[in-house]
Amino acid sequence: MAAHSRNLTEGPVWRALASVSVPMSVGIFAVLSVGLADAYFLGRLGGEPLAAVGYIVPVITAITSLSIGLSAGANAAVSQAIGRGDGEEDERRLALHAIGLGLVLSVLVAAAVWAAQGPLFSALGASASVMEEIRLYVPWWAASFPFLVVAMLITAVFRAHGSGTTAAVLMAAQAIVNVCITPVFIYGLGPAPEMGTGGAAFATFLARVAMMAAAVVWALRTGVVRLDCGPWRDLRKSLVEITKVGAPAAFSNAINPAGMAAVTAAVATVGTAAVAGFGAATRVQSLAIVPLMALSAGIGPVVGQNWGADKPERAATALHLAVGFCLGYGALVAVVLWTFAEPLALAIASSEEPADYTADYLRLVGLSLFGYGILVVSNAAVNARSKALWSMGLSLARNLAVYLPGAWAGVAVLGYTGILWAAVAANLFGALGGVWIGWRNGLWRVGLPERAPAPA
Repeated sequence: MAAHSRNLTEGPVWRALASVSVPMSVGIFAVLSVGLADAYFLGRLGGEPLAAVGYIVPVITAITSLSIGLSAGANAAVSQAIGRGDGEEDERRLALHAIGLGLVLSVLVAAAVWAAQGPLFSALGASASVMEEIRLYVPWWAASFPFLVVAMLITAVFRAHGSGTTAAVLMAAQAIVNVCITPVFIYGLGPAPEMGTGGAAFATFLARVAMMAAAVVWALRTGVVRLDCGPWRDLRKSLVEITKVGAPAAFSNAINPAGMAAVTAAVATVGTAAVAGFGAATRVQSLAIVPLMALSAGIGPVVGQNWGADKPERAATALHLAVGFCLGYGALVAVVLWTFAEPLALAIASSEEPADYTADYLRLVGLSLFGYGILVVSNAAVNARSKALWSMGLSLARNLAVYLPGAWAGVAVLGYTGILWAAVAANLFGALGGVWIGWRNGLWRVGLPERAPAPA
């Protein structure tokens, strides 16, 4: 085991979970702050730059799912290798193969986005003036994407070794640099050129380059990644193992932003104020669920290492503890959002009418956020077992069978409230589905044999 590794197969399971999840809360919160800062600074330039970000964010969120999926694949492969005791050379080779695969795929995806930006955003309805702003942003974002993917894969390898702190520090440092230099290049402060909308993407490019450089140096220094590990040996085997989880996990992560875009179209039938209020509420929600997302990042290496070490009871205990946390934290969040819905809405919404829609969302959907937490931690646990098709199927069912049809049916019958009830139903479905896929894959009820899926 590398010098910077933490053995997650011994000691209290709750401590193993906390050692990865708690630092990741800081890292995820820092990453979210970048998007909020971009919206704030670009909003001061006028309507077109802010509208451009509104078109760009859903697209790049879906594309970034590539790196999240590959990270899940790398995490599962490396953490299981650590648990099995395959040896440092095999662990390093798997990590190197994951990083190489991510680099190749990210360059191809970035080139495709750059080449297709005109038809893509025009098809989404961007006007000519907004397209001018988008063309300032997309090239620099595309150039930064490979650096992001490589850095995220390295942080996934650190998490597989049980080092959540390293991943969190790298994420937080990138976010701090990004937020600090964004206004410099947007407004042309000091000797920097005034780049407007392109300045936000250029700042992101610089921050991601710095993050990747720091991640590579630290990975080589700690021995988590090495170049003298026979990099061409077992390449095909590694790629199969990584993509077995990474491909369905990438698709699963892309489903949610795509589903949210379709639900926003249903909200638009209510009116512009409803769209503004809905968007403001989802921004509050994204901050409220940071601990749940951090827990989903932390449970992967715990389950992976223990499953690889043939300790399924510890892997199951990790899921039990995670679900218990989701229930407790979800109850706390529900009380807070219900109590402070109006002041939160007035603080973030643009005027009183959108604030009413925001407050309605926070009160009602806030009651079900525990279910979304159970969904994401169960998906992450199953991914760590190299059973990513189960989590992909659950995400598809939640969005296509519950959330989307429920939102469109709900808005036809109950208006905006019907959309909120559809979100509640989707979160509750996700909770039940998460428990079910965990049980079917030997991660819920300890002592029961794993049941094989019925033949098609």
